[in-house]
Amino acid sequence: MHRLLLICSFFLAFWSAQAAAQVRIKDIADIEGVRENQLVGYGLVVGLNGTGDRLMNAIFTRQSLIGMLERLGVNTMDQAQNLSTKNIAAVMVTAEFPAFARNGNRIDVTVSSLGDASDLMGGTLMVTPLLGADGEVYAVAQGAISTGAISARGAAQKVTRGVPTTGRIPNGATVEREVPFALGNLQILHLGLRNPDLTTAERMANVVNLTLGEHLANVTDPHTVAVDLHGRDVVATLARIENLHVEPDQAATVVVDESTGTIVMGADVRISTVAIAQGNLTIRVTETPQVSQPGAFSGGQTVVVPRTDIQVNDQSNRKLGVLQSGTTLQEVVSALNSLGIGPRDMITILEAIKSAGALQADLVVH
Repeated sequence: MHRLLLICSFFLAFWSAQAAAQVRIKDIADIEGVRENQLVGYGLVVGLNGTGDRLMNAIFTRQSLIGMLERLGVNTMDQAQNLSTKNIAAVMVTAEFPAFARNGNRIDVTVSSLGDASDLMGGTLMVTPLLGADGEVYAVAQGAISTGAISARGAAQKVTRGVPTTGRIPNGATVEREVPFALGNLQILHLGLRNPDLTTAERMANVVNLTLGEHLANVTDPHTVAVDLHGRDVVATLARIENLHVEPDQAATVVVDESTGTIVMGADVRISTVAIAQGNLTIRVTETPQVSQPGAFSGGQTVVVPRTDIQVNDQSNRKLGVLQSGTTLQEVVSALNSLGIGPRDMITILEAIKSAGALQADLVVH
């Protein structure tokens, strides 16, 4: 009985590990044609507390203000040069137009200053049409802006937290035009992998065919899996497919960000046999001048006597390390850490290993 329990525990742990490595198809693939679109518009923000554009510097803001007042029946052309309000700012308004958005739906918008306005907090965006890449108006935005930033100024100091010249309006735009897309009429469904990989695509096609009971899915390239949906309920079939689990594969890659000293390695990174030694020559020069004060009535002069201390550290205690062929990621990190190597030096070592042809992975440097 005890032995049977041990065997059951082993298989439970095995299947748990397998399940943990699998992800849903909806989390690694997109449906071709189902995507967001970008919208952009130009508008005016009013109601600012003296933090808006200076009209003498931002000519476009002044022209927009005059045009808006003209449309509202206020004639300011004769006094256009005398306008000096600081409570208005010209802004760009952007939004992500989601797939299947319908007339009357609400979407979030982002508002960003164009001129020399210093803070958009407390402002209200006036009616702004949002255009797509085809020049058509798909939504109209308006509402109070929330920046989430703090800005305080005194006579001699200024404190700013966040970006006060950029804000958001939750549900600030109303959809006025729909993007036509008939998902239910698709005959061939294309699933696009977010991280193209031939092995992952093949596994996806196999699990789809196994679930649907027919050979309907085929891999057309490392990025795309085509599923034949002739004679099937497209929506119901897609709902089944997107919840299927697949174990994704990935290429061995090392990503390095030199500006921050960040290193990210994939689990399949391997290193061929290579010897590593790392050390730097450091010379430190310290100046501690001292004052020589003569005794009273000695007739001497007070002088500054230089005192220089020079230290040389060639890090001769560093040792040569050897990494054997087929070394794993964990062994690589442990070996480099044992040499006392920091992230910055580790980046240099990884680049040198790649140059030597011993790093069996792609090295991506940002």
